[in-house]
Amino acid sequence: MRDMILTNARIVLPTEVIHGTLRIREGWISDVSTGATAVSGAEDMEGDLVIPGLIELHTDNLERHIQPRPHVDWPHAAAILAHDGEMASVGITTVFDAMRVGSVPSGHNRYAQYARKLATELWEIRAANGLRISHFLHLRAEVCSETLVEELSEFSADDRVGIVSLMDHTPGQRQFRDLDKLKAYVQGKQGMNEREYEEHIALLYTLRETNGDTHEAEAVAAAKRFGAVLASHDDTTAEHVAKSAAHGIQLAEFPTTVEAADACQAQGIAVMMGAPNLIRGGSHSGNVAAHELAGRGVLDILSSDYVPSALMTGAFLLADLWDDLPRAIATVTNAPARATGLTDRGRLEVGLRADLVRVGNTLGNPVVRGVWAHGRQIG
Repeated sequence: MRDMILTNARIVLPTEVIHGTLRIREGWISDVSTGATAVSGAEDMEGDLVIPGLIELHTDNLERHIQPRPHVDWPHAAAILAHDGEMASVGITTVFDAMRVGSVPSGHNRYAQYARKLATELWEIRAANGLRISHFLHLRAEVCSETLVEELSEFSADDRVGIVSLMDHTPGQRQFRDLDKLKAYVQGKQGMNEREYEEHIALLYTLRETNGDTHEAEAVAAAKRFGAVLASHDDTTAEHVAKSAAHGIQLAEFPTTVEAADACQAQGIAVMMGAPNLIRGGSHSGNVAAHELAGRGVLDILSSDYVPSALMTGAFLLADLWDDLPRAIATVTNAPARATGLTDRGRLEVGLRADLVRVGNTLGNPVVRGVWAHGRQIG
C-alpha cells in the first residue's frame, strides 16, 4: 500500500463540491484541500469527480452468480470472485451480500438451504486476501418458510452480519398485493402450471399461519444476537411501519406506498429504494415510484437491488432531480454508512478510509475511471 496524492479533482464533500487535492497515507485520508498541486508523483484527475466509495446494502447479485440459470449451481468460489470484481468495477467498495435464510424444501417451488455454506466460502476467500472490497452479510429472513430458526442458528456474531431483514412474502400483501402480478412473476420465473401455482400459493399461506409469528420473533432476536441492524421489507401501511418501529427497525427496504414512506420518516426509520425503480421510472411490481418519494423528500438511501451498475446511475439521476450532487451522492455513501453503523467510511474526510471513486462523464452518463479500496487501487 503506497501513499497517494490525487489532484486537480472535483471532490464531493458532504455539503459541497470543491476543486482540490486528496492525500492518502497508509489507506486513510490524511488531507483534503482546495487547489491543485504540482508535487511530483501526484495523480492528475483531470477535473473528474472524486467521490466516496459506494456502499451497497441490498443486492441479489451474489445469488445471481451462484445460480445464473434456474437449477444451475455455479461453482461458489468462482461466483464469489466474479461478484466481488463486478462490485468493484462499478465503484462499490462496501457490499452487504444478501443471502436468504429460511427455506421451503417441500412443494413445487422448492428453495434449498445455501446461506451457511456460501458464507463460509466467502469468509475463506476473504481470509486468503482474495477479495477486492469490504463484504458484510445481509441475512434475508423469510418468515414464510420451514427452516428459518434452524438456519439462523448456524450464524454467530463472528459472521459479519450487518443487516437482518424481515421478509414476508405472503401472497396478496406487501410487494405483491396484486395477485395477478404475483402469478405472472412466479410462473414466468419458475415455469409453473396452474395447478402447481395454486399449490404453491396455498403452501405459503399455510407457512405464514403456522410459522410466521414465531419466525418473525426469532429473526428480531437473531439481529440482536449478531449486533446487526434490523430492517423491514416492503412495508405498505402505517400499521406495518408501527409494527416495524416496535421491533426496533431502523431501515425500511422498498416501502411500497407513499403512506408507508411518510410513516417511516415520522418514526425516524431510513427509507431505502431501488435504483432500478428510479431509472425505469417505476416499480416492476406496480408499487410506488422511487422518484415520487424522492420528490417528497422521503428517500434516504439507494440500493442497486438487481443491477449493480444502477447504484451510480441512480445517484446521478437524483443529483439532477434535486439539483444537489452532494445530497445525491450521500444516498449511496454516507447515508448507508450511517444506517449500518459504519463510522469509518462514506465521506471524504481526514481520518476516514480511503475508499474512493473517480467518476468521469460520457454522453451525460457517469463513468467509473478509477476505484480505490482502503487506499489500494482495484479498478
